[in-house]
Formats: sequence, structure tokens, C-alpha cells
Amino acid sequence: MPLIIITGIPCSGKTTRTSELKEYFVNKTRKNVEIINEIDVVTKAGFDRNTFYADSKKEKSVRSDIKSAVQRLLNTNDVLIIDGSNYIKGYRYEIYCITKLYKTPQCTIHCDIPVEHAWLWNEKRSESVQYSREIFDALVMRYEVPDSKNRWDSPLFAVSAEDELKFDEIYRSLYEVKAPKPNLSTQCPPLSSTNYLYDLDTITQDIVNAILSAKQLGIESEFKIPGYNLTVQNSCTAAQLMRLRRQFLTYSKMQQIEINQIASLFVQYLNKSS
Repeated sequence: MPLIIITGIPCSGKTTRTSELKEYFVNKTRKNVEIINEIDVVTKAGFDRNTFYADSKKEKSVRSDIKSAVQRLLNTNDVLIIDGSNYIKGYRYEIYCITKLYKTPQCTIHCDIPVEHAWLWNEKRSESVQYSREIFDALVMRYEVPDSKNRWDSPLFAVSAEDELKFDEIYRSLYEVKAPKPNLSTQCPPLSSTNYLYDLDTITQDIVNAILSAKQLGIESEFKIPGYNLTVQNSCTAAQLMRLRRQFLTYSKMQQIEINQIASLFVQYLNKSS
């Protein structure tokens, strides 16, 4: 699922652009489109937008939820859009690392409008969904503008309020490019099958490596193992994972389970033990 990151200051037209992109990809290219809306995630977590953006711990929690959702939804054909402020360049880099891990192209769309214009749009909203002046100004001040020189922001499409999206260029950036190569630090080792004990050791270590890589990216909840189409509850610490793997190896060496069942049984074991 190629990824589109929408970014911009508050009330810069991000959700409007998301709707335009969805209409294009559904109607013109017959692609399925999934949308992760930051404010929807905030609301689902039980937070008000003004109190939420005033609390860094709440922000960190929601960012982790969004990264987990990205990881679950990525595939090679459909379109995934993150509709949110995405104002921290380090966070955009973390998302970029996830797409590299899954060998999925991405692009960034920057809703670039004057601050005064955005504030006027905010004032026209109903009071229940307005940003307070304090929070609005804080988010503008904290906003880290994307830069096409940064590989995690590229390709970058900047769009003002009067501009039309370059739909065809966006499509080509997602579907007519080579998939990115994963980092060595996050790439799981290739599976090699020679004998039962070797396969048992390799598969279980492969899964543990994938979980630890996800933890490095800040994914602490439900996690889909790349290459296995299996979902694990990513709540164990590194030490717990090592202990559970040793226990599973001991059990499996005694039982001689089928090689094609090792991955699913190991994930089931981790989920029941976490």
C-alpha cells in the first residue's frame, strides 16, 4: 500500500486534500484507499484536540498508535494516506523507515498556506473543533517544514490553497518507481531451509528480529510480521522475547512440529504469553 503523508500547520486544508486524493485514486485509478486521520485517532483515544496538543505524552501515545496502524495497513497495491499535522521531521523519518521495511514507495504533500489564512479558516469553524490561539500558535512554532533534500520527505509536493494537486505526478511517484530497499538494521535475514533445527532457529530469530525492529520504530502495540502475514501483540520486552524464544525452542525440539507451522505456532505462543 503506497503511502502518502499529508502535512501542514493547523487548518491548512489537509483533510480537504486527502478527500481529493481519495476521489482521484478511487475513481480514476480504481485503487482502494485507506485513511488514517490524526484527529480521529485523538478523539478515539478520548482526548480533546487542545488538551491533547498541550501534552507531549498524549502526543507520543497517539503517534505510536498511528505508526502501528501504518504498519498493519501497508501493502503493495492500495493507497494509504496519513491525514495529520505530521509536524515533527523525526516522526516523518520513522514513518519512512517503516515504508522501507515493507519496500513500499511513499510521497509527502505539504499544505503550504500563510499562517494568517489558516487562522481565519480556524475561526470559521464551530467552537467545538476550533484550535485555541495558544495551541494554534504553538503548533505553528513547532512545525518543521518538509524539505525535498531529505530522503524521508521526498518526493515532496507543496500545494497552496489556490493550487490543484498534481495527481498524475503523485500517482507516478507511487506506482512507477522501484520499491525502496530496506535498511540493514531493519531487514529480516532471508529464510534458508536445510534441516529442522536450522529452520526452527532461523524462523524464530527472524520473528524476534522483526519485533525488535518495530520496537525501535516506536511500535508498541499490535504488529504484523513482515513476510509471514501473522500478527503479534508487541508488548514483550527484549529480555522477555529472548526467554520465550528459548522456551519455544526447547518445546519444539522435543515435539518436531512441521516446518510450515513454526512461524504461526511461535506467534501464537508469544501472544498467549504476553
